[in-house]
Amino acid sequence: MTAESSDGPHTFHVLDTGPLLEDRGLRPTGTILALHGNPTWSYMWRAVLEASVQHAGPLSAWRVIAPDQLDMGFSDRLAHTEPPAPAATSYRRLSQRLADLDGLAAALDLDLDKPVVTLGHDWGGAISLAWAVRNSETVDAVVSLNTAVDHPTAEAVPPALRAAMAPGVLPSATVLTDAFLRVTLSLADGGLPSEVAGAYRAPYVSRWSRGGIGGFVADIPATTQHVSRNVLEEHSAGLREWKKPALLMWGPKDPVFRDRYLHDLLARLPKADLHRFEGAGHLLAEDRDIAKVLFTWLGDTFREGETVTSVSPPAAEEVTALHHQLDQMAASWRRDAPAAVQLTDEHTAQVSWAELKSQVDSLATGFYEQGMRSGDRVSLLVQPGNQLTAILYACLRLGAVAVVADAGLGLKGMTRAVRSAWPDWVIGERPGLLVASALGWPGRRISVDALTPRTARIVSAEASVERLLRRGSSTTLEAVPVPDPEAHAAILFTSGSTGPAKGVVYTHRRLGALVALLRHTFAVNPGASLIAGFAPFALLGPAIGATSVTPDMTVTKPATLTASAVASAAAAGEATMFFGSPAALANVVATSEGLSADQTAALHRIRLVLSAGAPVHPDLLDRVQQLFPEADLHTPYGMTEGLLQTDITRQQIHTAMETEQLGVCVGRAVEGVEFAVAPLDELGEPSESLSEPDADPGVLSEIVVSAAHLKAGYDRLWLTDRKSRRDRHRGLLWHRTGDIGHFDTAGRLWIQGRLQHVMTTPAGPIGPGAVETRVDTLPEILRSAAVGVGPRGTQAVVVIIEPCPGHRLSVGSSPLALPELSRRVREASVDVPVAAVLVVDNLPTDIRHNSKIDRTALAEWSDRVLSGDRVCAP
Repeated sequence: MTAESSDGPHTFHVLDTGPLLEDRGLRPTGTILALHGNPTWSYMWRAVLEASVQHAGPLSAWRVIAPDQLDMGFSDRLAHTEPPAPAATSYRRLSQRLADLDGLAAALDLDLDKPVVTLGHDWGGAISLAWAVRNSETVDAVVSLNTAVDHPTAEAVPPALRAAMAPGVLPSATVLTDAFLRVTLSLADGGLPSEVAGAYRAPYVSRWSRGGIGGFVADIPATTQHVSRNVLEEHSAGLREWKKPALLMWGPKDPVFRDRYLHDLLARLPKADLHRFEGAGHLLAEDRDIAKVLFTWLGDTFREGETVTSVSPPAAEEVTALHHQLDQMAASWRRDAPAAVQLTDEHTAQVSWAELKSQVDSLATGFYEQGMRSGDRVSLLVQPGNQLTAILYACLRLGAVAVVADAGLGLKGMTRAVRSAWPDWVIGERPGLLVASALGWPGRRISVDALTPRTARIVSAEASVERLLRRGSSTTLEAVPVPDPEAHAAILFTSGSTGPAKGVVYTHRRLGALVALLRHTFAVNPGASLIAGFAPFALLGPAIGATSVTPDMTVTKPATLTASAVASAAAAGEATMFFGSPAALANVVATSEGLSADQTAALHRIRLVLSAGAPVHPDLLDRVQQLFPEADLHTPYGMTEGLLQTDITRQQIHTAMETEQLGVCVGRAVEGVEFAVAPLDELGEPSESLSEPDADPGVLSEIVVSAAHLKAGYDRLWLTDRKSRRDRHRGLLWHRTGDIGHFDTAGRLWIQGRLQHVMTTPAGPIGPGAVETRVDTLPEILRSAAVGVGPRGTQAVVVIIEPCPGHRLSVGSSPLALPELSRRVREASVDVPVAAVLVVDNLPTDIRHNSKIDRTALAEWSDRVLSGDRVCAP
């Protein structure tokens, strides 16, 4: 195609799906103008082009136009000075590339009566965004992949580009050799197939065809004197005025366009939708299925017809501001009673309601005077306990958003989580700040303890909680408005047991609804005292008006909680409630021998034991009951996206088990929670339409829930959030839990596992819980995992066993179970044929709960073992 530009007509190589749509008799829904970067060409958009044709229909038929920029791909080559390298006057500038796009748009005869959307990557992203700003009356939406629209001149460019930009190196790296091209292609996650890499290299086989690669590098406006700097700044500033839809897709492993460039874009386009593809990098279009995100987003953005409005059910009780109860307790007759108690090996520390209120006000004042504002994100690298409680509620009072990525994610997981949230502030203890500084985590730093000037410089701490507390509060806080109920309050990260940890966003209203639900369901009222062996509940204590007691344990390892630590916490806090994970309960039972009379008496004063995080076997609950004879034992069902959905007592579990249902019974819905189900097909895929739980009892389904205290969304994961929602059913906003199970005729929910762990056998889909709950009753088995091995629809069921201590259940060094054990496992799993039984020393679990088994890893390991590969630990 020939088009006019600033220096006359040029021939462009263009890929265009318009003719294919026309051949099918389809009129385009709109036009996507896709622009590649450097050193790629329009080939990179092939998946988008293909998807636009494959899925085209009367209501969705996007025309995709992908040109090769001049001097790139198979478009015209430009004249360059000798030697063939971009001299100061020989490369194409940003202003000229915008003019090229103007000419192309005119020659393509775009249908301006339908939406026009720009799509760009790398420097094609910067150019397409700038062109959209210049043509804001024509362009209806923008989409961008890994790009930058500004680079502070005071900062060095990323190392990946710095070497190539050096005047003495640029010609050799980009034109005279294909080094720059080869390095870029090597950035694909897992490497590119040889035929794909060859296709990318095809237009750049000689130094005479690579002038544009060098020209693009030379046109990077990294200095104030650069000829393209003013043009870039003019259009990047114009993005702040962009009021139309925008979508950003991002590969965070990009060594060139790092996360700081993404957050510069978000600052300019605060209403933009964002989807981060964890594990992907610079060549995002090669690493992940961007077409699915793109066309789903376009369908939602330009959907015609009636908009569905969905709501959440009413909260269980009246919802109040999160700091409201703290204020009331500090002003009541309980003002001098303990609000928080923390036990360690060395001492017991406690703070009264009046003291906690004073600390919160002092810190809120100090944070505000340091510059923290409503909406700022604050990463909290502080161990659960009294200090974290005060810091958290100070942030909530200001309207700052608490980012809680606990150490249970591991260093790699925490780094990924913090970078995805991109906090404005980091408040941490010295070890956490050292890690944050060493790994380059974003955010201004505030230390918990006062540091020496030298240490403060090392970790870049500009203030300390200790010194801010000494300064006290001021009237400044009175001028800070109470946060809006719909404003974001916290981002809590999932455990990462089924993939990269996801940030779950809660608003002030939704956290308030959770507090109301806890009060209503478990009578956790002001004046109560609870032992928090499960950190989230400790942080809700002040909002409930309950004393939070943090026992002596390693928070990231719940299984380190001992019976004596619980007894000590119960005595110190005069506690009547104990919240813990299943792993914590198991170790409490295992360490209960030798308790003193006083410790036993402290445990006997406990009236409520609550276990959350994973199902608890009835046998374990029976042993727990012996330790806490006066307590009601509850094992509610929930998740990070909604911490409480159902409830069931120990006695109710035993009654339910008499019905011999498959899976683990988690009880009935609590007040304010509504359930629906999406039945699974033969390949384990949930139905798109929802059914009522009592419509077809016993059918294996994905569990879908609606409640006022559910998440507000997933943070910066647009497609994940969109896929997790269901509407068009009873006018409610539904959340797909990813859990599978069924409801019985009594309205009780039975969980059989996670959707991604469904075993698709010839007899139909089976949840792992259908096997595990029965196998786990065998006395020599500590716990088990059932996985599917083989192609979908024909999978065989394999059971992996973790023995109880002191039991040897395998044949020699082989992971194969003893024949007698295999026979008994098959007998226990009478409804499900078991193909093989394997034994491991320890089943892999998540760090946070020490309970959620990594069945995906076990399925891969089982496949290797049964295929005759070398045996190693899973």
